[in-house]
Amino acid sequence: MAFREINSKMVEATVGPGQRLYSQRGAMLAYRGEVSFTPNVQGGQGGLMSMLGRRVAGEATPLMSVEGSGTVFFGHGGHHVQVITLSGDTLYVEADRLLAFEGTLRQGTMFMGSQGGVMGLVRGQVTGQGLFTTTLQGQGAVAVMAHGGVFEIPVTPQRPVHVDPQAYVAHHGELRNKLSTALGWRDMVGRGSGEAFQLELSGSGTVYVQASEEKL
Repeated sequence: MAFREINSKMVEATVGPGQRLYSQRGAMLAYRGEVSFTPNVQGGQGGLMSMLGRRVAGEATPLMSVEGSGTVFFGHGGHHVQVITLSGDTLYVEADRLLAFEGTLRQGTMFMGSQGGVMGLVRGQVTGQGLFTTTLQGQGAVAVMAHGGVFEIPVTPQRPVHVDPQAYVAHHGELRNKLSTALGWRDMVGRGSGEAFQLELSGSGTVYVQASEEKL
């Protein structure tokens, strides 16, 4: 079971007996067959702690659990949809950019400060991005949303990548993130764009960036 891109704003997924998908509420556009949609208060395979993490982060809306036998079409708000396939690694993605993912993936929540230190906190407080980032780990596919399309930027030990925090969508690999600014503290107040902040990703992996700074 995997996602198939119908066009830039819609994906198709086939679900069968014993299989499960999780989707953002309101993401279902249409379906064929005997398919059920129920709120998932457990927070996916991540269990209760994952759900608590989302609530602390202000993301109290439950995921929808999708089961049965049929085909489901997903999309949301006319946003661009990008499919990312994981092969045992971990994807870090802003929770509001998750459209749907396979139930074979384990969901968790990472406190950004654990990677970015104090600057990780600054990222959440000043740029408007969440302090928490959703993690998805294992074998399976993920559909994420973005404004204006998504492009992938490889990160290597010799070539770190700097991203506008508002344009950040997701990343995977052995990467560390650190927020830096070229402005003084007085100048930072009220500024959340890349002119004031740069999210530096270093190590080995890939970062996904949207073609617009607009928030979902």
